[in-house]
Amino acid sequence: MGIDVADDARDLRYPIGRFEASQVITRDQRGTWINDIDDLPANLRRAIAGLNGEQLDTPYRPDGWTVRQVIHHLADSHMNAYVRFRLALTESVPTIKPYDEAAWARLPDAKVASIEPSLKLLDSLHERLTILLRSMEDADFQRSFRHPERGEMRLDTNLGLYSWHGRHHVAHIQQLREKEDW
Repeated sequence: MGIDVADDARDLRYPIGRFEASQVITRDQRGTWINDIDDLPANLRRAIAGLNGEQLDTPYRPDGWTVRQVIHHLADSHMNAYVRFRLALTESVPTIKPYDEAAWARLPDAKVASIEPSLKLLDSLHERLTILLRSMEDADFQRSFRHPERGEMRLDTNLGLYSWHGRHHVAHIQQLREKEDW
């Protein structure tokens, strides 16, 4: 019995599974997701503790981003998420601007720059985002924005997506460390 390469690659790409939007999201679930977002900077720092430059420049899977690119991607992506929350809270179903995350990951500041600026950014960004999220009322989480390609997305679903997103990428790093015995 052989190994199915496609299944193996899928596992490496989605170490905690794909994000699945819930139709019913409870206050307790939102609280868990907010805690995940609050915890991401510390969890990320633990996941990369002690890694050297060569290890940071190792892809987490064949043809995947390097650990360095993943860290910068988290900062880029979560900045966009923060702006999307604020837009949806202050405008009526705003249309957000998507971005090409793969192209951003190829820019020099994501491929070769020190990770420390993105780690500091995530610390501050998640502190602000957590304050915002914990101040929101139940009705605020029902507000939404429109993604030009994906359609309308409620803030409670977006919260779940970014809870998953942070855990997803930390798991990439942890999975790589385990595989490489770092």
